[in-house]
Amino acid sequence: MSLAEVQAAAGAARLSILGGFHPDPDEGLGGTLFLLGPGPDFWHHFAQSPEMRDGHPDPLDRWSRRVVTRIAEVVGARALFPFGEPPFHPFFSWATRTGRIWQSPVNFLVHAEQGLWVSFRGALAFEGTLELPLTMERPCDSCPDQPCRTACPVSALTPEGYDVAACKDYLRDGAECMDTGCAVRAACPVSQSFARDPRQSAFHMKAFL
Repeated sequence: MSLAEVQAAAGAARLSILGGFHPDPDEGLGGTLFLLGPGPDFWHHFAQSPEMRDGHPDPLDRWSRRVVTRIAEVVGARALFPFGEPPFHPFFSWATRTGRIWQSPVNFLVHAEQGLWVSFRGALAFEGTLELPLTMERPCDSCPDQPCRTACPVSALTPEGYDVAACKDYLRDGAECMDTGCAVRAACPVSQSFARDPRQSAFHMKAFL
């Protein structure tokens, strides 16, 4: 199984390999781990799914479990998820080992190509050692203004921390973030170059609130 074949299987579901790494032998993850997340044309594909249309709770998690499990079967991997019952998998720390995803100035993860819009729908663990996606440069290091630091309208999310209660109070008052997504995430120059459907952001904001 090659990296290109895995990407093709994921791409059929409009998912991207966001990064990968070779785990240590004692981690029990096999020889290669790939992180999967929505690609640029993800939302239209997901919006047509049975899970999104059936009116039941947690449509995205249910879609992810079905689809990523199927991808894993096709490529001969084990599917892992960032949701479900504890103990939870450490997706945050896994991401920082890929050379394509880092902790941003506001402590959220930032991806080399998706910016602060990066999110995960699952991971694929392979027993064998596969080729990894190329590592990239951390975009924050060449971002002179780092607008994410000051973009929050109510200073709920800053480099000093995240006041979740203040954020939710602001959203309940009808904040623009509810329709277009978090202002901090949107302020990232890399986020602005990533074609994410605003309806996807609105969906996540509603779920968060």
